[in-house]
Amino acid sequence: MSKTNISKEHAKYLNKIKKRRRYILIVQISILILGLILWEVAAKLKWIDVFLTSYPSGIWTLFLQYLKNGNLIYHVGISVFENIIGFTAGTLLGILIAIGLWWSDFWARVFDPYLVVLNSLPKTALAPIIIIWIGAGYSGIIVTAITVSIVVTIMNVYSSFISLDKDKIKLLETFGATKFQILKKVVLPHSIPSMISTLKVNIGLSWVGVIVGEFLVSKAGIGYLIVYGGQVFKLDLVMMSVFILAVISALMYKIISIIEDKFLKWNE
Repeated sequence: MSKTNISKEHAKYLNKIKKRRRYILIVQISILILGLILWEVAAKLKWIDVFLTSYPSGIWTLFLQYLKNGNLIYHVGISVFENIIGFTAGTLLGILIAIGLWWSDFWARVFDPYLVVLNSLPKTALAPIIIIWIGAGYSGIIVTAITVSIVVTIMNVYSSFISLDKDKIKLLETFGATKFQILKKVVLPHSIPSMISTLKVNIGLSWVGVIVGEFLVSKAGIGYLIVYGGQVFKLDLVMMSVFILAVISALMYKIISIIEDKFLKWNE
């Protein structure tokens, strides 16, 4: 529908939604700025122990220092690389396994209790074992990230597959559709919203795997900076690393949200 064809009432409604979104964004940014100001004031007036909590201006100074000497780009680049590989591989493998379980009801029933157990386990507890098996380095960290996200992907996507109306599948089978045609034409399109939602969850899970892996074996990355800062009691470095991690995670989440919005508009 073009803008020239919408009614005045509908245009007013759309304008109201835009204003509300803008207002929410302003309030969100204001809360963040107010929190940082209060934190800085509390540090300057010695209401808090800056040795334990650090303070925004100190974190900013350290950020500029690391950015200038190139260390920040190096460490952030390594963590982002590990996360993207782990996130992508975990999601794709999870979707492929979910397709395999949907294809064979027998194997779906066989593996169901194992998936439940794996999902209930704290995946980070397996990180030391994975790193011993795979090796200390990028490969071990990436596999840890994959392990953390793959089970959630399998369960979410498979649940979406089997939630499809069975009458639709029976109708297609009546008309002679093959299982692959049903998967391609009905099941996968039906599950795309669920897959996108799973991507949002996997961003955080993949970062958990990467950071835990870097805690254990890495000599570079955001997780390494956090561990090193804690060991030498340099809380500015720890807080800076946490802020950077939060910003990168939020940006990745926003990218997935934009993709979701584009898909929903296209689908409509």
